Amino acid sequence: MTTQEALFQYALRLGDTNLILGQRLSEWTGHGPFLEEDLALTNIALDITGTAKSLLEYAAQVEGKGRTEDDLAYLRNDRQYLNAQITEQPNGDYAKTIVRQAMIDCFDLYFYTELAKSKDETLSGIAQKSIKEVTYHLRHTTSWLIRFGDGTEDSHNRAQTAVNELWAYTGEMFEMNEVDAILIKEGIAVDLPAVKLKWEKHMSDVLEKATLVKPENVFMHTGSRKGIHTEHLAFILAEMQALPRMYPDAKW
Repeated sequence: MTTQEALFQYALRLGDTNLILGQRLSEWTGHGPFLEEDLALTNIALDITGTAKSLLEYAAQVEGKGRTEDDLAYLRNDRQYLNAQITEQPNGDYAKTIVRQAMIDCFDLYFYTELAKSKDETLSGIAQKSIKEVTYHLRHTTSWLIRFGDGTEDSHNRAQTAVNELWAYTGEMFEMNEVDAILIKEGIAVDLPAVKLKWEKHMSDVLEKATLVKPENVFMHTGSRKGIHTEHLAFILAEMQALPRMYPDAKW
């Protein structure tokens, strides 16, 4: 694998993860628990989708085959996507959505902080912009997570159930393969074990404040680095890609 091919896969992985997460969060638009929170989560979804656009645009540029970010977003099947499986998990109730988002926001904060140091100027620039957004996202979602966990018996149980269900998808976020190895040598990619230590410490502190129990000895799902996903991704893509596939030459 060449450095160019590795960089394409890396940018695609990051772009896909943001794209699918943004799509999932957008499902809450107009359905939030109250107006202010509806708008807050919608804005978070827009930030994440904006990051996806920048990353997929760069991936298309690196690939150099004439494809655009729209081609990458709308004209691939589920086995060609590299997003982390946690992003495609159903929203569930609001507690589950918040737990999932807090886990990802925490990862993103430490990941983009490291990616901002990348020798790749484009990835570094995207990371620097994302850090400002993710800092707000994490503050918002962790405050809700603590509120749910340390709230009523019902909210606590819902939050704990969400933590138990989603924890098995967190290990995949820190997996590394040939792509990472090649780009780390070039000073481009992030060394994920170092990010994992910070993520685990931060999440443990948040869960403790929320009076929630961190799952132990959990089997971790894997496969997204090879295009293997849960059954949920195909349904997301069917909805997201319906119009572009029906009218592939349409201009908006």
